[in-house]
Parts: sequence; structure tokens; C-alpha cells
Amino acid sequence: MTAPHTPSLPDNASLFTRLSVARQCLEVLKNDPANPTCGQLLNICLDLGVYASLVQQLQSGEEGRRLLSERPSLQGKELDLAALERLPEGTLGHEFARYFRDNKISPFETTLELKNDIDFIGKRYRETHDLLHVLTGYATDVMGEMELQAYALGNLGIRTAAFILLFSSLEHLRAPQSGVGRSEYLRRIQAAYRRGHASPQFLGFPFEHHWETPVATLSARLCAPAQRMN
Repeated sequence: MTAPHTPSLPDNASLFTRLSVARQCLEVLKNDPANPTCGQLLNICLDLGVYASLVQQLQSGEEGRRLLSERPSLQGKELDLAALERLPEGTLGHEFARYFRDNKISPFETTLELKNDIDFIGKRYRETHDLLHVLTGYATDVMGEMELQAYALGNLGIRTAAFILLFSSLEHLRAPQSGVGRSEYLRRIQAAYRRGHASPQFLGFPFEHHWETPVATLSARLCAPAQRMN
């Protein structure tokens, strides 16, 4: 039985229905960001076609085919954060572990069963969210989260990111928060989108093999330079 107030998606749902359910999911996620049902359902509503296209792109290259074949995991149960934090300061592993400690959060976990490559790509996108914070330098406050969504939209065309941006931006423009005015908010969102669009596609990168690589090296390789904001 469906839990009270938990959105559900009927079979062969229309675009209007999928958008409506996606909005309900966002309302739940505002108060329960770790809700696994709504997190997965939001992606299903908006990004199946995008993920299918990304799978095709990855299948065209040797590294991408290897990723799809091996399906590596960055879930919390696969990560030894204590070991990663013992790596030299400045390395991806050390800074990734410190990111979780400093922000008092835990790595991503999901109950999603991987039935195909599209499911894996959806999971991979969510798993790399925190790594992108480390590589791009975007903060974990409201502004930084929206910048990261804009970056992902520019880089991958993720519709969930566009929906989150629209939903959150309308709220921010009605009542600015986090000490960021309307014009600055829009400038930073636009800059993050352009940066993501100018950067190499990150989803197929084998982060698991680069824990000992300096963050600065990976950022230079995977991220276009951040625009200086006056």
C-alpha cells in the first residue's frame, strides 16, 4: 500500500501527469531530501530519455563501455571514508571524505535495483553529486546547490536539474534568501550553466581510479574555469 502523501506514477503517464508527480516529489524532498522513493521517482518522471541518450554516448567509447559493463558504485557502503581521509591532503579521496565530515552528511545510498544501463546511469548521476561539489567548488548552501544544478543542466541536459532550478528560482525571486539578491542569483545561475556547458561530460569519468589524484588536477581536466563574479 502506498504511504500517505507519497506520490505515485501510473503506467504510460502523460507528460502533464509526469510533471505533476515530479512537482509533488519536489515538495516531499524539500522536507525530506533523503527520501529514496521520491528521489528515484523524480528522475523517472523527467530523465528517462536523457539517460538513454547518455547510455548511447558512453557506448560509443571504450572507457564508457567499460563503465557500463563494470557498473562501479560510489554508494556509502562501498566507500571507506576513514581510509580516503588518510590520503594526502588535496587528493580527491581526502577532500571527498573531509567534505562529508565538514558538512556532517553521509554518502548517497539507494534501494534502486539496477535492471539495465539506464538505471545505472540514473544511479551514477545521483552518486556523483557530492563529488561535483568537491570538483566545482560550489557550496552546499541553497545558492551552491542551485549552481550545481545549473552546472549539471549545462553539462548533461538533466531535466530534473531544470525542474529543480525553475521551482527553486521562482521561490527565490519571490523572496530572496541566503543573503543573495535577485540579480546576483540569476548571474550565478547563468554562469554555472555556461560553465557546465563548456566542460567535458563528467558522468563517464572513472572517479574510483583517481582517489589519489589532486583535486586541482581533476578540476582542471573536468571543469571549465569558474567565471569571476564582481
